[in-house]
Order: sequence, then structure tokens, then C-alpha cells
Amino acid sequence: MKITDRTKNLAVSGEHTAMIVNADGSREEKDMPIVKEHFIDLIINEQLAAKLVCTPSNLQEMIIGRMTAEGYIQSMEDVESLYICEYGSKAKVFLNGKTELVKTIENEPTCCTGNQVFLANVKGDHLKRLEPAEWKDEWIFNLANAFASESRIHRSTKGTHCCYLGVGNEVLYAAEDIGRHNAMDKAIGYAVMNHLDLHKCILYTTGRVPTDMIKKAVGAGVPILVSKAVPTDQAIEMAAYYNLTLICKAWPDRFEIFHEAK
Repeated sequence: MKITDRTKNLAVSGEHTAMIVNADGSREEKDMPIVKEHFIDLIINEQLAAKLVCTPSNLQEMIIGRMTAEGYIQSMEDVESLYICEYGSKAKVFLNGKTELVKTIENEPTCCTGNQVFLANVKGDHLKRLEPAEWKDEWIFNLANAFASESRIHRSTKGTHCCYLGVGNEVLYAAEDIGRHNAMDKAIGYAVMNHLDLHKCILYTTGRVPTDMIKKAVGAGVPILVSKAVPTDQAIEMAAYYNLTLICKAWPDRFEIFHEAK
């Protein structure tokens, strides 16, 4: 696979002067760090597949992860080339072999960033029931502690979601983005680009977990999804249906198991 990434040091945050109003009536101006909103077109086999709104970091991983979770690819062997322009506003991907794409237009479900999807893989539903995978309490706490002690952009701006990738007791990768979907795509993409066995991976997200986040994890073949936040009722049902281990409210001192794969 050939990767050509012409982006160089795209800024992920800037500053804006805000007026701070205190409860005692006093006011003060302060320069505040603000996360940047970035727009990128994803073009697959010369067809516009999606318009994405994201944080301009780890774009290669986000694109590869998005295509994995959506069923366009299963491994890096399915990708002939990936090109990202110098402004990070256009990504062009060519896939190996014949991949039939159909037109569709939809907004990213429950997404606050306004992402839009224009193409779908004609293969249809790629979601498969997962095989249960081993996990231990300490692995979950390690991921929760990683967020508590790291997340550089979030700690500065309070404006991003984070996603951590774990294998066993190791935290291998961390991604941040204004959208929780994008952050998860980046973590999945890292795993695929580094030829990790997705069935041995754990994803830890700081965002809430509705059905679309379950679909993304299942689509990538990751058997364990952990969240700092809460799931919806339908997400719990979907996790059970696809045999995904779902752990939420995962903090450094406790977590709650909503479904454990058997």
C-alpha cells in the first residue's frame, strides 16, 4: 500500500479571548484555548464517500478506521493507495479489487459534528456476531487511568472526545477528536495500520454509547467496548445481540458491566 500524506503540523487548537463572569460580579478577559474544527472530503475510487468534520490530527488512522468500521476494507491489503492533500481537506483512496459502491446520503447518527455519508458498500450489512474475548478488571482500570492522566487536547480545551486502544494490560494508542466517532475511527485505524489482531483489542471511549457506537465496534470486529459515559437501552440490546462485551461508567475506581459476552 502506498501512503502519501502531504499535511504538515496542522493546528489542532487556537486561542480566543473570552470574558469570564464570576459569581461575585467581577469580570476578566482571558485568552482561552479553543479546539479547531476541520473539514475533509473522503473520496473512495473517485467517488465522494463522506464529508467529515473532525480534529486535524491522525487523519490517516481516521480514514483507515472509518473504512474498516463501515465494511469497505478488512485489512491494509485491501487498500492500494491513500493520498491526503497538504491542507488535509481531501483524502483520496483507491481500493484493490472491485468494490461496488452505491449512493446514499445520510447524517452521522447522534453525531454533533455534522458528518455526512454519501456512499455505502453494496455488500450490505457487514456486522457479524462476535466471539467472546478474554479481559481482566485491571485492563479496564488501566484504560480509565490513561484518560485521567493524559488527553492533552481535552485537558487544554475541554472540547474533545478521546478513544484509547488497549491490548491486554497495555494501552497502545490514544486519539482525540471533536467527534467521538472520529476518535474511535482513529484508534481502529491505528490497529489496522499496525496489523494488530482486532479481536484482541479493547476500545475505551469517553463518549456516550448509543447504537451507532456499538455498530462501529462490531463492524471493526473489536469484542470489548468500554466507555466513561453511559449506554442507551438499544445499545445494550445490540451489544447482547452481537455478543459484544459492553462496559460503561468506567472510571479509575469503578466500572459497570452492561453485557458480558459468553
